[in-house]
Amino acid sequence: MSKPDGPVDAPCSDHTADGSVRAAFLREYVSVPVDAIVPLKVLRDGISESRKYAQIVSSIKAIGLVEPPVVLPAPSGDGKYYLLDGHLRIEVLKQLGITSVECLVATDEDTYTYNKRVNRLPPVQEHRMIVRAIDRGVSPEQIADALGLEVQTIRKRSRLLDGIGSDAAEMLKDKNCPIVVFDVLRRMSAVRQAEVADLMIGQNNFTAVFARVLLAATPKEQLAKPPGKAVKSTEPPNSQQLARMERELVILQTRIKSVEENYGIDNLHLTLVRGYVSKLLGNANVVRWLSYNRQEYLTEFQRIAEIETIAGVPEAA
Repeated sequence: MSKPDGPVDAPCSDHTADGSVRAAFLREYVSVPVDAIVPLKVLRDGISESRKYAQIVSSIKAIGLVEPPVVLPAPSGDGKYYLLDGHLRIEVLKQLGITSVECLVATDEDTYTYNKRVNRLPPVQEHRMIVRAIDRGVSPEQIADALGLEVQTIRKRSRLLDGIGSDAAEMLKDKNCPIVVFDVLRRMSAVRQAEVADLMIGQNNFTAVFARVLLAATPKEQLAKPPGKAVKSTEPPNSQQLARMERELVILQTRIKSVEENYGIDNLHLTLVRGYVSKLLGNANVVRWLSYNRQEYLTEFQRIAEIETIAGVPEAA
């Protein structure tokens, strides 16, 4: 692995006596034996069965380690390193029998959660990256191996915007909209797709259920393929079904208003709690004490600190 270009952007750094900024990491990577790395976090049971773990395994096998782990030299000077970031990657390396890894060495004793502000890739952006890779000669099989997915899944995602109007695609390009929603949108005309996308953005509701409700309320002339006699499954809903969907929407809106009344203060409290726990775990001494004396507390604290956003929907593991 080559030397990073220029100074490394540090999540936290101090000033030296002359007023210059001290880098939070060494400028060059250091090759560290995997056995010499001491984790500061206990992974939850069954993590090796999760989809994320399987994707890391596939990625390392296909293209190697992309993001180096972050370590801190142990103050004892015995050649040990405390692992600040990259616990899953280290577990995968152990599983694959890899004995050493190039690491980014921190100079601050801080267990900062490096991936805390990572933005998840929206489906439209993922589609465009896959299409660009295929256009450059990368086969769907290679992409599937690198991401730990089925080849059929890669091909389906490469066709995500087939039948989707440019206006709707542009509106949803940065939204974490489930892939099944695009299947619903294809059954509408391009103009109606843009209207539905605008409604979903306005309500901040990108669920498949909401998309199907909007499809049911779509006039026949705004459907991409008007239902024929041989396609019974696409017949428009009857009055009873529409009335039931209207009642469900009224109930949903009532619940949303009820939540909105207390959302602000609850979100503030939860944000403060998460911030305090993250700052607490930023002290390596506290983390070590908890790992030896209150392991169950440490596990729960780490889960709280790793919450990416209070208002977000947790990603399936």
